[in-house]
Amino acid sequence: MVANDVVLSGAALVVALVVLVAVWRLRRDLRQNGGVDTDQLSAAISETWREMDFDRAVNQVETHASEMHDLHSDIERLLRSPQARGEFGEQQLDVLLSDHLPPDMYGLRQQVVDGKTPDAHVRAAAGVICIDSKFPLDNYERVLDAATDDERQRHARQFRQDVDKQLAKIERDYVQPSEGTADFAFAFIPSESVYYHLITEEYDLLRDYTKRGVQVVSPLTFGHKLELIKADVRARKLSEQAEDIQAKLQTLAARFDDLEAEWSTLYRHVSNAQSKADDVDNEYDRLRAEFDRIDQPTVED
Repeated sequence: MVANDVVLSGAALVVALVVLVAVWRLRRDLRQNGGVDTDQLSAAISETWREMDFDRAVNQVETHASEMHDLHSDIERLLRSPQARGEFGEQQLDVLLSDHLPPDMYGLRQQVVDGKTPDAHVRAAAGVICIDSKFPLDNYERVLDAATDDERQRHARQFRQDVDKQLAKIERDYVQPSEGTADFAFAFIPSESVYYHLITEEYDLLRDYTKRGVQVVSPLTFGHKLELIKADVRARKLSEQAEDIQAKLQTLAARFDDLEAEWSTLYRHVSNAQSKADDVDNEYDRLRAEFDRIDQPTVED
């Protein structure tokens, strides 16, 4: 269906472009010759098609559409298998995490909380954020394949129940702040179309679980979340560094205070010693002067 839409859109664009060019030429001819007939119109369109090589353009559109259709079909077949869905989700997680975070900030398939092993986790400032990529899609596929509205609604209710059950499990297993986790976890859906269905058809359910600590994310929204987490970690590190610098400055200031007290004591002692030295020097000069004034006895022959 996606490929067909691409083909139709591409073909419509080509035809519209041909018609526009042809109309422009006809308007020019009308101004020059005063009129135009159907043969001229057909000839103008054919000439425009040939000169602008639209056959090649249409062939390229059809080729790209066929490639997109094959890729879309491969992904659909891949996502129909629960095991393949899980592996595909884990691979997407690995790519997204490695694109947005440094290696020391995340891990894959590691036991991090109460014996539980999430598909991935992020070491954030608020604690360990667990990520689960296992998501029930069988009933969602049945919704898409349903032949009647009643059948579609029945499978939609079953899909909602599946989602509710999975999100409750994620909350129970991975939202445990007392065990070192953050107060929220991520439910990763490797399909933007499924995510769009949930936020449009099951928004109340997602909002309820968001309040309970389970955030449903798609590849696109998850990337934004990771950037916010990384920014928060950097801000926390800068804050810790600032606090460390402040503590060191306070320690240095205390040492300066101690040194100032010791210097004041030393200066007082030196001043006292200088004063005593001046007193002694003055006393010495006084005694010396008195001594010099004493007449020396003379010896008569």
